Amino acid sequence: MTEEWQGWREAAETALYGDGGFYRSPVRSPEGPAGHFRTSVHASPLFARAVAGLLARTAQELGLGTVALVDVGAGRGELLTGVLAAAPEGLEVVPYGVEVAARPPGLDPRIVWCAEPPRGVSGLLFANEWLDNVPVDVAEVDGEGVARYVQVRVPEARVRVPEARVRVPGGQGWAPDAQGWAPDGGERLGPPVTGRDAEWLERWWPLSAPGERAEIGLPRDLAWARAVGSLDAGLAVAVDYAHVRGARPPFGTLTGFRGGREVRPVPDGSCDLTAHVALDACAAAVDRGAAELTDQRAALGRLGVSGERPPLSLAATDPAGYVRALAAAGEAAELTARGGLGDFGWLLHRVGAA
Repeated sequence: MTEEWQGWREAAETALYGDGGFYRSPVRSPEGPAGHFRTSVHASPLFARAVAGLLARTAQELGLGTVALVDVGAGRGELLTGVLAAAPEGLEVVPYGVEVAARPPGLDPRIVWCAEPPRGVSGLLFANEWLDNVPVDVAEVDGEGVARYVQVRVPEARVRVPEARVRVPGGQGWAPDAQGWAPDGGERLGPPVTGRDAEWLERWWPLSAPGERAEIGLPRDLAWARAVGSLDAGLAVAVDYAHVRGARPPFGTLTGFRGGREVRPVPDGSCDLTAHVALDACAAAVDRGAAELTDQRAALGRLGVSGERPPLSLAATDPAGYVRALAAAGEAAELTARGGLGDFGWLLHRVGAA
């Protein structure tokens, strides 16, 4: 048996988006992303209604009667379906689902399914938990203080490797089994980080102590700049697990999800591979328009989503209405909870809007 080592970006690209990859294979992931992890879209229809409100505001700012809605990382079209159902009467919406997977059966025929964001449209571009799935390389500081690329063994064959070379994020070792074989997804340190990657680390995620790790977010910066650049005018929004300079996690955030559970990240196509996003770096990568960073709790609050309980007096005058309002408040509380979905980062980038 032979060893095959790759950088995490290359390995994750194949595992997620290659032929038979996690996001392409109907066999590995027949339910789509919803079968493996729960996003705000799946948590409550209130989220889609809030996005519909944001779409209407954007159209009003631009003076448009017909507005584009571009859902980047559309999954199985759940957000688009919810927004179309909640869009204000009289507003004509041209919806685009941007996704590498094939068009889901039974999707609203108005939705244009495409692999890249359409260019030259005006309206709202919304990327919910997309950037965290843009593959990135991982760096780790060696014993001499040098930041090196982390290489992962591509799990095409099980190989005998020294235990010291079997590493996972956070410095926790994964020992070989009783026969001396290492589990798939073992890691080793590769060559030093150089060029634009090194410049990105120095500016956005400086490393110093041996064992510290970082996800090099340059590919995400470029992806976000391209997405914003596709708009002629309007608002681009990225919603994701996020962190900012000065509060980066010391050992990175790379992990996997399968069947609703967090699992060890192994680039074999069987699980989602995700890492939190340096949204401040993404914001700085765009040289047009105005950017704002906030969190989901604040952003949804501005869109009228509140977890406040309805007044108890409503139970006496309208019992059914009270039950409905109470249920909505519970859903809103989950979407805005501290320590949960409410902590998601929102990057709002306005292009040619009031």
